[in-house]
Amino acid sequence: MDNYRFLKIEDAIPCINQKVNLIGVILDFSEPHKTKGTDYFCKLKIIDDSCPKYGIPVHLFDQHTNALPRVASIGDVILLSRVMMKVHDGDVYAIFNKKFSSFALYEGKDGEGFHPYQVSLRFNTREQDEKIIADLRKWIANSKVIDVTVNFIFLREINELDKVNLACKVLHICKIAKDDFMVFLWDGTDAPPISINKKLEDEMHCRLPLHLEPLPASIDELCTFPTVGTILRVYIDQHCRKYILQLLKIGQWVKLFHVLCNARDGLWYGVLTPSSKIRDIPNDDMLVLERQSNYDLRLSCKLERVPYWSFPWPSRITEVCCGDVPFATLMNVLTCRKVRKKFRCVVRVVAAIPRRVEDFRSTNGIYRVMFTLEDPTARIFVVAYGVDGEKFFGGYSSTDVLTMKLNKLLGVAVSADGSEVKGAARNPPWVQCCLKSNYLKCHKICDTKLV
Repeated sequence: MDNYRFLKIEDAIPCINQKVNLIGVILDFSEPHKTKGTDYFCKLKIIDDSCPKYGIPVHLFDQHTNALPRVASIGDVILLSRVMMKVHDGDVYAIFNKKFSSFALYEGKDGEGFHPYQVSLRFNTREQDEKIIADLRKWIANSKVIDVTVNFIFLREINELDKVNLACKVLHICKIAKDDFMVFLWDGTDAPPISINKKLEDEMHCRLPLHLEPLPASIDELCTFPTVGTILRVYIDQHCRKYILQLLKIGQWVKLFHVLCNARDGLWYGVLTPSSKIRDIPNDDMLVLERQSNYDLRLSCKLERVPYWSFPWPSRITEVCCGDVPFATLMNVLTCRKVRKKFRCVVRVVAAIPRRVEDFRSTNGIYRVMFTLEDPTARIFVVAYGVDGEKFFGGYSSTDVLTMKLNKLLGVAVSADGSEVKGAARNPPWVQCCLKSNYLKCHKICDTKLV
């Protein structure tokens, strides 16, 4: 190790079939996968100030996946000793040979020390390398070449059209099956509402889920979550699960590259795939400061718990008699530990049981209807029962009148003659309602009228 020097990438490119030593910033990396032989293979792309735009690929082989680089994030620094320069179809690349090559991985521009977080066999660190690492960190921080073309969107901007880049806080990681995990991400904004494609008549036998995880989080866990803003559930592809999990820390802000966003049963979720990348970001990063500032500003407003997507004001198809009660989110309702409390919420009513208004009352005339409510923070079941149900439905209206009101509430598409359009997606409006919460018991609609 004492008789080598590092080459700039542009100086190494002409050294075909020679062993060289390189140091660079990781621009991209792949997860290890099995070759046709006995080895595992992964690929890095590294850059430096001599070749900042295109960089150079590095192909690494080893019999064990844990011997290959476990890159924590894009922008980290890697030292490569005795890699062989090769060319194929005019493309130059470096090959890491397990018999004589070695590497060391260091934190990127935000790193404070010079202790590698992973080293291979045969690699020996040297004090004189510290200046090169420091210079690279300074260059990547000043050039911003890693992030210059990357757009990080808010959760309120997600869609199903393409993979997105997110800057979020890791709130929770839970096990959802034997080897499957789910990550809970948050940035303080409200994800957009989604049209409901499920048939209302199927609700009795197959309800819309309240959450995507198999079992709900405990109230103790829920109480650690923010009560404003969407919490995005994110699955991890089995081919990158091990590597993703070791990079995630609860409470840490992260940049996530190439997250696949999709929806199921009207609920947003994300998927981290082998092409997804993760990078820790410090609390003083502009992305974090922007999100935290927006969140703090939101909390300082009177309507901070009103969904972003309901502005300028919810639909007028409901009236409430609890104007003195401050607005709350459904996460506030879920995490309330008081025996009894009243809430005023702006929600969408996405399902009702029973489906037919003729079945809303029992044989002795008592209303008993269960609704599924949602806002950007949660979904819950509530009941319109007895006197509260009678007030909600405006007494004992005719079947036709009640059906018309219910269709508006549930966002049912209707034709010009008022009949339901079969198979059409539903887009329920945002409405106000008052809820009574009984700790560990069902939630009830109260002081609300459907007009």
